[in-house]
Amino acid sequence: MVIPTCRLVDTLRTCGVASSGLTRQPRRTANQSSLSQSNCSFGLNLNGDRSPFAAGPRKSTVVIGCGRTIEDDPSVSETGDDADDQKVSVSRVRPKVPERDFTGTAYVPVYVMLPGNILCLMISGSGVRHWQLNVIDMNCQLVDPQGLTKDMKILKSAGVDGVMVDCWWGIVEAEAPQAYNWSGYKELFKIVRDLNLKLQVVMSFHECGGNVGDDVFIPLPRWIIQIGETNPHIYFTDREGRRNSECLTWGIDKERVLKSRTALEVYFDYMRSFRVECDEFFQDGVISEIEVGLGPCGELRYPSYPAKHGWTYPGIGEFQCYDKYLMKSLAKAAEIRGHSFWARAPDNAGSYTSGPHEAGFFRDGDHGDRVLSLANLAFEGTNIAAKLSGIHWWYKTASHAAELTAGFYNPSNRDGYAPIAAMLKKHGVTLNFTCFEMRTLDQYEGFPEALADPEGLVWQVLNAAWDVSLPVASENALPCYDREGYNKILENAKPLHDPDGRHLSAFTYLRHSAVLMQRHNFEEFGRFVKRMHGIVPSLFLIACTR
Repeated sequence: MVIPTCRLVDTLRTCGVASSGLTRQPRRTANQSSLSQSNCSFGLNLNGDRSPFAAGPRKSTVVIGCGRTIEDDPSVSETGDDADDQKVSVSRVRPKVPERDFTGTAYVPVYVMLPGNILCLMISGSGVRHWQLNVIDMNCQLVDPQGLTKDMKILKSAGVDGVMVDCWWGIVEAEAPQAYNWSGYKELFKIVRDLNLKLQVVMSFHECGGNVGDDVFIPLPRWIIQIGETNPHIYFTDREGRRNSECLTWGIDKERVLKSRTALEVYFDYMRSFRVECDEFFQDGVISEIEVGLGPCGELRYPSYPAKHGWTYPGIGEFQCYDKYLMKSLAKAAEIRGHSFWARAPDNAGSYTSGPHEAGFFRDGDHGDRVLSLANLAFEGTNIAAKLSGIHWWYKTASHAAELTAGFYNPSNRDGYAPIAAMLKKHGVTLNFTCFEMRTLDQYEGFPEALADPEGLVWQVLNAAWDVSLPVASENALPCYDREGYNKILENAKPLHDPDGRHLSAFTYLRHSAVLMQRHNFEEFGRFVKRMHGIVPSLFLIACTR
């Protein structure tokens, strides 16, 4: 489980800081798992360099529904640049080694995450033009309905099943407690329904901005920030006393410090309001899944590696258990066990940028358990998902220190993801995991000292989930535009050597951008979607209307 402060005592004992003698659960490694890894020679080129298998530049034409070719449509650009992805090369990968044939394999739905507010510049034959990707503004208004409709029509032409949308707490309940504004989202959902697409909706209780892939800054609600100005302990806090306003500390889950409400009550009221206000989209099946935010970036983890506090990859991060509410929880747990002197957070755990060898010390499933119980009450009968982070650096060390500071007790002799899978199984939710496009070899080329192993982590999590028949969905961690990255996702989504034929329940592509809409990149993406659907890749049509 993800480690709560109230169980930090047990962690200290197990790690030898306190008296030991606990029985350790044998850890199933990737090599010992019940699921064999398939041999795949493809992987994501994280540096954006051309693959050694890439062929030279080529011309291709994609027919557009209104009679023009893709080259004529300014929406699908040859040379468009995205401010965040300017160094990504156009995908022209043509591997010379045989590819696995996915024709006739299981149908895995593909969704595309819609962006936040971002203004990109496109370079076309007629010069510079603005590419408006705004979805919802801070007043919860849909910014460009016509442009968004056009974008989603183009995405649909590639065969995607739907889109994923963040419903930001900081937008909907921005001004005052229980003063909700869903207007822009309801207008967006109507467009999605009219296009016969599906929706994955994220209950986003965290701040947006400062993390990988963030393209906009969306703070927590203003009334929450005002509370934090007088009581900063509502935020996670590190050893130096620095507050992290990215999300609320789990220490106030049951503390009435939010205008007479607990954090759990605030989350539940928000989810219940959404369910009532958007009932029509549940009734007609447009909303296929609700992903419930459980921490920073919506993930079930502690905010252990914030860049704004000095963290850089591949640092192990720092414990975030020093607010007074989590410290009180720790003291209570220590007292129950008769060792009140244990009620002290570790003082030799290193810093954000430390390596495991530089730190002397190295569950909160409870938070996930509580929030998901409420989510099932609010969204009865709807598929619910919870997201876990893919902390793959230092995975090949005994301590797995980067995972530990984030709350995952996953040392080399214990499967730290099996208890989380069991908790999610109890609530009947889907586990959403990331970094499915990453290859361990690529990590060694960039940061060999990090001892990262994303492939090993993915397979451990897959086995932990599938061993208890828990559905698994996934998404990419970093921008992915080339065939190597897509092939890696496909191999993970539909394991070749799995005797039970298990596969992902869905895949969400992060995210819609101007770079994705470049002609070669979009052609490659359409090919990937068809292979995820088990269809023979062929020339795909782009439906567009004027």
